[in-house]
Amino acid sequence: MAVILEGGCRVSGMREGEPFTKGTLRIWKQIGRSTGAQAISLRVMEFAPGLSPAIRNDLCDEILFVLDDRNSSGRVKLFINQCSFEVGVDSGVYIRPGETFAFHNPGPEPVTIISSRCPDPDREPEFVETPRSATPVNEPRIVSLADRPAQPTADRWYRVLVDDGVGSKQVTQFVGSIPPGRAPDHFHQYEEVLFILKGQGRMWAGESNTPIGPGSCIYLPNAQIHCVENIGASELRLLGVFYPAGSPSVRYDV
Repeated sequence: MAVILEGGCRVSGMREGEPFTKGTLRIWKQIGRSTGAQAISLRVMEFAPGLSPAIRNDLCDEILFVLDDRNSSGRVKLFINQCSFEVGVDSGVYIRPGETFAFHNPGPEPVTIISSRCPDPDREPEFVETPRSATPVNEPRIVSLADRPAQPTADRWYRVLVDDGVGSKQVTQFVGSIPPGRAPDHFHQYEEVLFILKGQGRMWAGESNTPIGPGSCIYLPNAQIHCVENIGASELRLLGVFYPAGSPSVRYDV
């Protein structure tokens, strides 16, 4: 059951509600215009073994993250238009507006992809038999977390995966690490979604809070005062996407 905190901050589980199903693909839409967001979304996409249906991206930037979640093979094949790429877990992917993409999962377990679309078109994906555009994909679109340098900020770090360096001029995707404890309350001048990768904590929005853990999906409105508290003994790691683009290190304390 989703929890609504102060200012419209929303926290839900990754597979809450009934999924949209098409062939080997299931989609849980946790955040979007239909849940109160202005322009950003967060969807959990689960690809069963085999070749998925081909999805035509809407007129938006779509940012993907391959979750390290039960996939014993560790790698999947991604098709963008008619080009194929090997993609490992903990990788960010940028899909341009109007491009077609699909995944081949060699199995035996489902592969989970975290998707954010900006601006959120607020409609179901369009499936196509063959790509409408066969434009070759020559520039880099896939970034592994292990290949990105850690940027320190205060007592934590972040690694940017998708930004204008891979073609997205309006969205930023990053992975951040939060040590045990609670940082000062702050806000950002962008709309943001978070997905908790590991660790245990509490999501604070003003004076309200709720527990969070692996799989928690979080929506933060623009300028919402908030804080992620790590209540565990080791790091809390999260995936973040925000719109419009910028630096994860920019924050305004209150």
